[in-house]
Amino acid sequence: MKGPLFYAKILLFGEYGIIKDSKGLTIPYNTYRGALKKSTESTPDTRYSNQQLQEFHQYLHKLETGKEWFYLDKLKADIDEGMYFDSSIPQGYGVGSSGALVAAVYDQYAKEKITVLENLTRDKLLQLKRIFSLMESFFHGKSSGLDPLNSYLSIPILIRSSNDLEATGIPAQRAGKGAVFLLDSETAGETAPMVSIFMNKMKQEGFRKMLHEDFSTYTDACIDDFLHGNVTSLFRNVKQLSSLVLDNFKPMIPNRFHAIWQQGIDTNDYYLKLCGSGGGGYMLGFTEDFDKARARLKNYKLELVYRF
Repeated sequence: MKGPLFYAKILLFGEYGIIKDSKGLTIPYNTYRGALKKSTESTPDTRYSNQQLQEFHQYLHKLETGKEWFYLDKLKADIDEGMYFDSSIPQGYGVGSSGALVAAVYDQYAKEKITVLENLTRDKLLQLKRIFSLMESFFHGKSSGLDPLNSYLSIPILIRSSNDLEATGIPAQRAGKGAVFLLDSETAGETAPMVSIFMNKMKQEGFRKMLHEDFSTYTDACIDDFLHGNVTSLFRNVKQLSSLVLDNFKPMIPNRFHAIWQQGIDTNDYYLKLCGSGGGGYMLGFTEDFDKARARLKNYKLELVYRF
């Protein structure tokens, strides 16, 4: 048994904001992928993944809608035969490792599966998002469902609010100097503690005001600029967003990256933002000159995502 591949994702814009109903834009990231497999060879990795699937099955079994939505007996039988999730997606890096697993399980075991081939109406997207949200909550305590949705559909998704999303297209990449890239912090992050910090910050009136006004304004502008190919305006707005995140989301940025985050803003060689919940994993970078950014960040691992 070897299931279809499910890819990593990158939330280009909207981290934390989408929890509070502002816009977001998520894209597939095909460098990393995972698939459900069975193997007679037992390794520490396959045993760990199999045990995780055992616990995931128990969680789905306890869900009120679990038996209604999934062939749980078939899932249990496959897990008992050694099924595991074979994945190259780094865990705790903000690129959707649990989302890909959730998408793979849904694809293989959903009773009334909504497929990528059918007409994906807003209602169908929201239904998928709701199912995925409940499924992925096993991993994070609370999930928007967007990571598995992106992994399952493998197309860019524009989030206007929690109840308004659509499949979208992004401009074709060009062979220019500009780029979106990932910067590897070389430490994994955990989503739940970061979301907890965010929810505590939301109790402060000043933080709420910043999120609803400045953060949402710059995020929405960045999404519009990116989708319409307005590169000059995009970098102007990304700089503002990067500065705003550094000022207001410092606990989500590993301490040793505060200085290089500020360096990017000061030199205009690159701008950094959170990739997912932060606390470790990847940071997302935007630059008008990738060679210059790479030289400036020569002591760090960078991965190219998109070229302008």
